Amino acid sequence: MKIQTKTTILFTVLTGTIFLILNIVVYFFISSFANTDFHKRLELRARISTKFRFEQGEVSTEAFREIEKQYLERLPEEEAYVLKVDSASGSVKGLLPKPLTTDFITSIIAANGATVFEQNRFRHFAGLLYKDETGNFIVIKSATNEYGSEMMRHLAIIKLVTLVCAVILIYSVGLYFSKKTFKPVRDTINRVKQINEGNLHLRLKEQEGTDELAELTSTFNLMLNRLETAFEIQNNFISNASHELRTPLTSIVAEADLALSKERTVEGYQQSLQQITKQAEKLQELTRGLLSLAQTGFDGKKQRWEIIRLDQLLFDVKENCDAIVPENNIEISINSMPEDEVSSSVKGNYNLLVMAISNIVMNACKYSDNKKVSIHLLFGERNAEIWVTDKGIGIPSDELKYIYNPFFRASNTTQYEGYGIGMPLSNNIIRLHKGAIEVSSAVNVGTTVKIVLPLC
Repeated sequence: MKIQTKTTILFTVLTGTIFLILNIVVYFFISSFANTDFHKRLELRARISTKFRFEQGEVSTEAFREIEKQYLERLPEEEAYVLKVDSASGSVKGLLPKPLTTDFITSIIAANGATVFEQNRFRHFAGLLYKDETGNFIVIKSATNEYGSEMMRHLAIIKLVTLVCAVILIYSVGLYFSKKTFKPVRDTINRVKQINEGNLHLRLKEQEGTDELAELTSTFNLMLNRLETAFEIQNNFISNASHELRTPLTSIVAEADLALSKERTVEGYQQSLQQITKQAEKLQELTRGLLSLAQTGFDGKKQRWEIIRLDQLLFDVKENCDAIVPENNIEISINSMPEDEVSSSVKGNYNLLVMAISNIVMNACKYSDNKKVSIHLLFGERNAEIWVTDKGIGIPSDELKYIYNPFFRASNTTQYEGYGIGMPLSNNIIRLHKGAIEVSSAVNVGTTVKIVLPLC
């Protein structure tokens, strides 16, 4: 079932329920008012009957009935009862008329002159106790409220019909407005169905306003931007990886063919083998870098996480760089080391963090020709910052946005060996640790890389 249909049905049910409750409440109050009005009319007749029967001795009951017929509207099936109360026992003398009950008579006597009402199905009773020098009497008037019952039946039918009509109208109006409301959603669905890997440049039509639909459309377009970028990076990665892998393989095959093309001296074979070994080592280094880059795509649950002190991490990075580039000129400075060990530590994978920071530091050494490279460690309330600064060749400003693309190398790095894997690898590792890398650079001035990591 579609959302617009569910919305329409839910709106109809809720509104219909409210209408039903309102109709029941109105019906109850009207019915209560009708019964109260009818009881007042019975009470009036009971008190008038009492006046004529006991206080106007010269007027006979027959004369009162004649006056009643002329001046009072006769109620349907109206009847009157006058019962003598035994002063000694406090009960009615003789047998009670059939419609009356003992409880009703007892209630009238207990009311001591106040009017008491009772209803037996459609017949209503109003009774009161009258006292004079001749004794105590109970005067009761009864009638059926046919007009009120008929009115309530008509009212019930009218309300039922109006309720059904209201529900149909509500459903129709709700369906119309739900279709109108969800039309942008249907248009979005149809547009999304047209987008595939061959036309990722297509975008959804931006919605006006700041409602949830406009936010959804904007978010989806941003996702498409990221997907398109990811596809382009993947295509470039595959193309560049194929090229980079093909180059040493071609050299190895060519050198082997050259060595086997004719008889050579021992020195000639050794020279060929050295060339093959050199190209194989390049291929091994490139393969290892590609494997590391692929492994940083893990979600973090497959890595071994531990608490790592950042100061010790940086010293281990320097030791690692010293082993690879002994002639480096790396200096480490730590600003205001926290006393609490937890406040100076991060949670992460030790080997990955060493690899990421080492790549950045060794790039600084390489592209500055082993000039001074400064590493500053700063601590904040929630994050730690590692600043790596060199005075090397720098990166052209228009090429900074490409440094995280695999195999990208700046235009001024042709004289330096490399494959363009280090920065993408470091960026993936830092992002895996919920951190970020910021790079600022100027050609022939130097480069500063700021690494931000969340503290424990």
